[in-house]
Amino acid sequence: MSLFRADLHIHSCLSPCASLENSPRAIAHHAKARGLQLVALTDHNTALNAPAFASACRQEGIQALFGMEITTREEVHALTLFPDAQTAVKAGNEVYERLKSGPFNPESFGDQIWVNDEEEIEGFLEKLLILGTTDLSLDDLVPWAEQFGGICIPAHIDRPVFGTLGVLGFLPPANFTAVESTTALDDTLTNQLPVIASSDAHELKDIGQRFFTFNASHPSFDALIHAFESKSISAHFCP
Repeated sequence: MSLFRADLHIHSCLSPCASLENSPRAIAHHAKARGLQLVALTDHNTALNAPAFASACRQEGIQALFGMEITTREEVHALTLFPDAQTAVKAGNEVYERLKSGPFNPESFGDQIWVNDEEEIEGFLEKLLILGTTDLSLDDLVPWAEQFGGICIPAHIDRPVFGTLGVLGFLPPANFTAVESTTALDDTLTNQLPVIASSDAHELKDIGQRFFTFNASHPSFDALIHAFESKSISAHFCP
């Protein structure tokens, strides 16, 4: 068994709130340089950059996971993670269709760039990814993600905006795999679930600033699930 370092909340240039420097290739390169072995790309309400991220992580020799930061009907953010890029894209296409948002204006919000393995621009999404909500409730997300073999982790639950505790005042008793927080929390607030720390990086310099470690024989989706089940997770928050 070895100790692996993971960051499961990173945004690429597809998220309009992220830097254009956050290409899948640049993210993978910086993740490896920061000593991360398992990283997830989680853009807002889409996963179209997942295939390019898979290729970039293979080239860097680190393990990738693929998902999204979904905006629920309650205006809460939650991470959904899937074992492969193709599944994430399929799930992401459904989420994008269910997203109720205004038109995308790059002059106001920045670009939403979808790229291929060579980092050539494939297109731009028409809906604004960071405003509006899907028609999925927080309770809906667990069974919805499970249809695709995925898991659901409420994101930055301690934040007053888009965090579950800040928006709802409590964490619903759904079958979440874990929760993400930016600070240490009392177990009673997290329903005794494993707590991860992730960077929520929107710029390359922030990748790995918050992370968690877990014990496994190798870093993979299945090994991570086992670590969650055994609660062999240690969160490392910003100093």
